[in-house]
Amino acid sequence: MILVPVTLILVALGIVLFSWAVKNGQYDDLEGPAHRILYDDDKDLIPDDARQDKATTRDSRKSANPPEDDRNA
Repeated sequence: MILVPVTLILVALGIVLFSWAVKNGQYDDLEGPAHRILYDDDKDLIPDDARQDKATTRDSRKSANPPEDDRNA
């Protein structure tokens, strides 16, 4: 006897929560964060020998500043 009203209250609560989530944009972009994690934005943390793109800012700095021994010679 009490299960039917409790079930109806839970269903109504679920519908209200779902409509609130849709209105607040919780389901706007479902695939964006899944694809965003694949893009690498921390190139400074990757070791130089493990990088796919060999032209980096560190490489250009190394060629612009020769080692100490070469400068004094």
